[in-house]
Amino acid sequence: MKAIEKIKEYFSSNFEVLAATIIFTLVYFSGKEFYKAIILMLEFIVIMEVVKMISDFIKKETLRLRFIIDIFIIFLIRDVIILTTNKDRDYFDIAFLLAVIFIFFIFRILAIKFSPGTVKVSKDIYENGKSKKVVTTRESDLDE
Repeated sequence: MKAIEKIKEYFSSNFEVLAATIIFTLVYFSGKEFYKAIILMLEFIVIMEVVKMISDFIKKETLRLRFIIDIFIIFLIRDVIILTTNKDRDYFDIAFLLAVIFIFFIFRILAIKFSPGTVKVSKDIYENGKSKKVVTTRESDLDE
């Protein structure tokens, strides 16, 4: 009984392991090839990112470059997996896609580093004749 309690405690604090175990078990018993399941999961992640981007656009009326780059990176990783599992592999195409993914990672880092949302604005506020320096950020930038 102590072993079962330890297992329950482990899975309750590490939900990702439980989810991965369930997905792996479902793929194994469904008889599908594993790479096809990985491709479907990556497609699901792309769809989730697109929905997240559209939702963010509707709520805040701005489009974040980071979301768009993430979608492209995930989609390209999906294509690399498809090409590497193909029997008639074209290594040039795989290398080209990996180079494009690397470039998108550089763009993602630059988009985060030079994002206008990370700039803090300082203002001098006068209260009761005294100068007080306050640093503010926009509320929409705090969620990143």
